[in-house]
Amino acid sequence: QVQLVESGGGLVQPGGSLRLSCIASGSIFTINRMGWYRQAPGEQRELVAAMGSDGVTTYADSVKGRFTISRDNAKNTVYLQMNSLKPDDTAVYYCNLWQLSRGTYWGQGTQVTVSS
Repeated sequence: QVQLVESGGGLVQPGGSLRLSCIASGSIFTINRMGWYRQAPGEQRELVAAMGSDGVTTYADSVKGRFTISRDNAKNTVYLQMNSLKPDDTAVYYCNLWQLSRGTYWGQGTQVTVSS
């Protein structure tokens, strides 16, 4: 089994920054991809950013230049540094782990609210 535990969400003013963390535990295998999705009220869940175990990254167009994903493979941890936050970034952010031939796992989510 795999568990994902997120932290770092909260309330921030427009233009501010937050850093999300996600620690994966359990059966973590070499070939995988860790990332972040978000879901705003009434909207579908969407990919924000992801990074493969090979270091290849993917970003949503809406966050390019503002968000940075990184990971510490030794700690099975993925981070999302979010800068220049906007009210449209308000959502529940979910950590995601995909493992080759083993499926996809989700964290419980952490709320990010951008408001003055």
